[in-house]
Amino acid sequence: MKPVQFLSLAVPVALGLAIAAPGSASATPADGVNGIVMSQATLNGKDYISREITIAPGGTTGWHYHPGQVFGVIRAGTLTHYDGDCSVDGVYSAGDAITERSGTGYVHEGRNEGSTPLVMWVLYIDPAGSPLAVDMPNPGCPFQ
Repeated sequence: MKPVQFLSLAVPVALGLAIAAPGSASATPADGVNGIVMSQATLNGKDYISREITIAPGGTTGWHYHPGQVFGVIRAGTLTHYDGDCSVDGVYSAGDAITERSGTGYVHEGRNEGSTPLVMWVLYIDPAGSPLAVDMPNPGCPFQ
């Protein structure tokens, strides 16, 4: 592709992405989180994605919600789970299972408040093509 043709395509695409991208100023980004996709399949209009998620000590998922169902198990460490009203709605240790409701009415945050890495295996069941999570602003809690 000639440089001029590339630029004539790249500039509008880049501008479109910049305009369409949600502002990061209002969202609370994850910190200290690493996820690895273990398996992925789409069947009957649903994405089934399993991931191993590691959250470093002091790390957080940031405030978010899920467009689909989430099921997980804690493999190591401890997850402290906060609801959108700023209360702790669960503390999960190695071997514990966790499920999360879906939708904008269930904004939440997961934190590793311990001194060792938190490792989770998580299964997402989402409408095909949906993101795994949607970042949200802090709902008014005195912490991130």
